[in-house]
Amino acid sequence: MALEEQCSAPPQWRSISLTHVEFAEGDLAGHVLAYISLLPIAILVGFVTLIVFKRELHTISFFGGLLLNEGVNWLLKHILREPRPCAGSHTNLHTDYGMPSSHSQLIWFFVVYFFLFLYLRMHQTNNARCVDLLWRHILSIVLLGIALSVSYSRVYLLYHTWSQVVYGALAGCTIGIVWFFFTQEVLTPLFPKIAAWPISEYFLVRDTSLIPNILWFEYTVTRSEAR
Repeated sequence: MALEEQCSAPPQWRSISLTHVEFAEGDLAGHVLAYISLLPIAILVGFVTLIVFKRELHTISFFGGLLLNEGVNWLLKHILREPRPCAGSHTNLHTDYGMPSSHSQLIWFFVVYFFLFLYLRMHQTNNARCVDLLWRHILSIVLLGIALSVSYSRVYLLYHTWSQVVYGALAGCTIGIVWFFFTQEVLTPLFPKIAAWPISEYFLVRDTSLIPNILWFEYTVTRSEAR
């Protein structure tokens, strides 16, 4: 009986718009860019996965910076209140404000922080070997291409203007630089103490900041343990 009453007067349904990206029908480039536009969401999911399985303090700090970056973006949008282009062209939006672009701000925060991590935090692993330098440069170029693609997708799909994307990128770069050096100079010296807390030991939270090449360390330890 209750089901019949619900069907006779159906409610107004709304979709979860977190990943609901629209593109013009029949536009192949728009279709591809819509998927590219979802990369910031994939980054957030990747961070949560890393934290759950690795429980490493620097990764947690990196993710904390991403959340701070998103909070700053929300604040700026509601202070500036600049509308998106082509009002009404998209039906599923978290907010009608577009300045600055949250996608652009997040992806540029991630890329700039990763650049600094590669070339400053991991400088101890660079023994002037060509392979060490080559993979860093290739990864940097790939990340730069991803950031530019995500930024362009937001303009192409009419979610933002160029100024909203550019200012989002500037905000993300600035916060990424500040957060990286804050992590290195303020938080990293505290990581050994934090890792020694009882609650950290209970949840197996660890500090790898003193290990110069974490990939090689995990590889050798895992291989030795397996033997």
